[in-house]
Amino acid sequence: MGGELAEAFGPAREVFEEVDEALGQNLFRLMQDGPEGDLVLTENAQPALMAVSMAVMRVLQAEGGLDLAKSVKYVAGHSLGEYSALAAAGAIGLADTARLLKRRGQAMQRAVPVGEGAMAALLGLSLEDAAAVAEEAAQGEVCAAANDNATGQVVISGASSAIDRAVEIAKEKGSKKAMRLNVSAPFHCAMMQPAADEMRDALGEVTINRPAVPVVANVTAGAVDDPERIRELLVMQVTAMVRWRESVLYMKDKGVETLHEIGSGKVLATMTRRIDRDVQATAVNTPADIETLLGSL
Repeated sequence: MGGELAEAFGPAREVFEEVDEALGQNLFRLMQDGPEGDLVLTENAQPALMAVSMAVMRVLQAEGGLDLAKSVKYVAGHSLGEYSALAAAGAIGLADTARLLKRRGQAMQRAVPVGEGAMAALLGLSLEDAAAVAEEAAQGEVCAAANDNATGQVVISGASSAIDRAVEIAKEKGSKKAMRLNVSAPFHCAMMQPAADEMRDALGEVTINRPAVPVVANVTAGAVDDPERIRELLVMQVTAMVRWRESVLYMKDKGVETLHEIGSGKVLATMTRRIDRDVQATAVNTPADIETLLGSL
């Protein structure tokens, strides 16, 4: 994870070194050598994913002269990716972003004892139908839509027993596929309130600057550039639904024709194509991807 970037580009190596220093741990070595069981822990996975995104961004800026303010209309990210987007736009420093995500991961894991919460993907249902399934399944427990990822792709989150009920109800309601996800906690629902409280304290300790370009926030699916509003929305994001489908449609409505997914994987690019095929979406995570993008700027 990130090894190819570090080998090919000095600026990428610098990012990984800065993140290690900020966290006081050798996260990059964990990203290379594992054990995988430690890397996938939320407190390590979140800063690791951000580090890869920022390594790509640093290369684009240092090697290709990318200026977000001149070339980009918005930044956006899915859940922890919103922190990466804000770091890329200069709203939060790299070291602060790494420490915030480490703490965010720890806070989320502490918020709900293992086994008490769960998440499930409901495929083939609209957001409205998925929300109705969650409401019917709740029966006094927490159960709610957590990620509106793409058309017909909604993730729900809540108490483990309620999620089990929702999976069965969704199948009865015509879901093409309803399945529990292999996650360590019920993210983006009311059960995460203790983590939101902790992140309010953590975010209160860092400087947030006005980003070079507005961020399209998960909570509102709209653009924001006011530092205090960004801080407030990041706290709310812990318990609120990630409105990714609406975020993509918002950007398209504002004239965006191309989205570049910066970092590890191509999940968001794939989601974007499901949301609206008129929006071009590409993943930029390898040295070859970077060279291709730089050649198109």
